[in-house]
Amino acid sequence: MQKELSKDVHFFHPSMPAPENPQYVLWKKQISLALQRLSGEVLLIGHSLGGSALLKYLSEESLSCTVSGLFIIASPFWGRSPEWQLENYTLHADFEKALPALPYIFLYHSFRENVVPFSHHQAYARKLPQSIQRILPGEEHLFSKGLPILVKDVRSLQL
Repeated sequence: MQKELSKDVHFFHPSMPAPENPQYVLWKKQISLALQRLSGEVLLIGHSLGGSALLKYLSEESLSCTVSGLFIIASPFWGRSPEWQLENYTLHADFEKALPALPYIFLYHSFRENVVPFSHHQAYARKLPQSIQRILPGEEHLFSKGLPILVKDVRSLQL
C-alpha cells in the first residue's frame, strides 16, 4: 500500500509492542504517542487486532487531530462470542455513540476468512450502519498481495 500511495500520502505506522502477547494498555500508549505526532486531518487504518485497538481507543479517548477516514480491515469484534474473549480489547456496548465524528468509516472483510469469522464484520456493520462495507471474495486475512480496493478508497479521500 505504501508503494502504491507513497507519492501522494505520508505514512506513519508505529510498531505495536509485544505483538505475540498484545496488551491493550501498551498498545493504547503507542497509539496515543503516534496520534500526538500527527496534526490536521488524518486517515487511520487498522488491520485485525490493530483495528480493534483503534476502535477502542477512538471510542474511549480524546484526539488532538481530525480523523477524516477510518479503515478497519478483518478485525475481531471482541466479546461477541465465547471463543472471542479478550477483555482488554472488548468495546463498550454502545461504543459507536462515543466515537468522534468520523465522516468515513470503511469496513473490509473476506467472506470466507478462516482467521476472523465474517460474523465479526457483520457485528461491526450493525453497530456502524453508516460505514462503507467492502465484502471481499475469498478467505484472506493478511492480504499479502495487497488490497487494491483499500488503495482506491484511500485515494478517494486524499487530503
